[in-house]
Amino acid sequence: MILCCENRNNTPYLPQSSGNINNVSIVMNEKDWLSRLGEDTRNIVGDIYEGLPLDEPNFKFFHVTPKQFKGFSRNARNIIYFQRDTLNKFSVYKDLYSKPQLFFLIQGEDEGVFLNYIQENKSLIINSIKNGERKEKVRRIKKDVSKSTILSERIGVNLVYPTIYKTVKDTTNFVWLEKEISKGTLNIISYRLPTKSLSNSPKLKDIIRIRDSIGKLLIPGRLKGTYMITEMDYKPYFYKISVDNKTIFQTKGLWEVKNDFMGGPFINNILKDKQSGEWVVVEGFAFAPSVSKREYMFELNSILSTISINN
Repeated sequence: MILCCENRNNTPYLPQSSGNINNVSIVMNEKDWLSRLGEDTRNIVGDIYEGLPLDEPNFKFFHVTPKQFKGFSRNARNIIYFQRDTLNKFSVYKDLYSKPQLFFLIQGEDEGVFLNYIQENKSLIINSIKNGERKEKVRRIKKDVSKSTILSERIGVNLVYPTIYKTVKDTTNFVWLEKEISKGTLNIISYRLPTKSLSNSPKLKDIIRIRDSIGKLLIPGRLKGTYMITEMDYKPYFYKISVDNKTIFQTKGLWEVKNDFMGGPFINNILKDKQSGEWVVVEGFAFAPSVSKREYMFELNSILSTISINN
């Protein structure tokens, strides 16, 4: 089996890729779509987005037959194309028909070859699409980016976020930004922690302890004596990740308000300021009852990924 990666960026003109964020086009003949190959592909592309109260898929996918794959359908930003061929090959093309675009071409003589390729390369496909969509989201945000310096002045960090986010709390070492949505709010908070607050390899229990103490002190609920805490009935996801050459300790889970019926998903990123030795925390959380939350959390995650520390 052959793995091939190519960048087709020498075309004189490429149209802007089309489609909503987190959409994936799957080009496959009807027979394969109704077989195990179609089922496996749908399960891979439609895998669950982590850290939400109800299951929602990472991506919304669309089935296109090879005969339908022409015109505007070629301009989709993310395409997985299954092509019957005597040559068995898995190829990845960047900006093949439009820009930006990821085009995964899976060629094979039968369904068994297709199944092997999609299973062997599922992490590559999904992570590549996630990273590409994150960059596209940030690109769109930059069209109307906030010029506020509040995070830089108070916390010593920079974030790329839209002008619609407004400051709702500003203290010496705590900033809270909020965006109003149709049925709730999207929120970003940031603060610093002393070096000794966490070990060099923070543990989940310590991060939960700190965020709950911050919630009690600075994030009140609607009723007197209520405040934000981490919902522990739903064990948070915890990772050490690298984003744009930054090492980040990331926690995804659910928050709730102690002694009240409010809650939602959160994503908490912690990284170290190598110059001061302090820990920098930036967290996003959504309050959006009774509606889908995937796109809201994707927006917050994309914003948080742009963090840079002022030295």
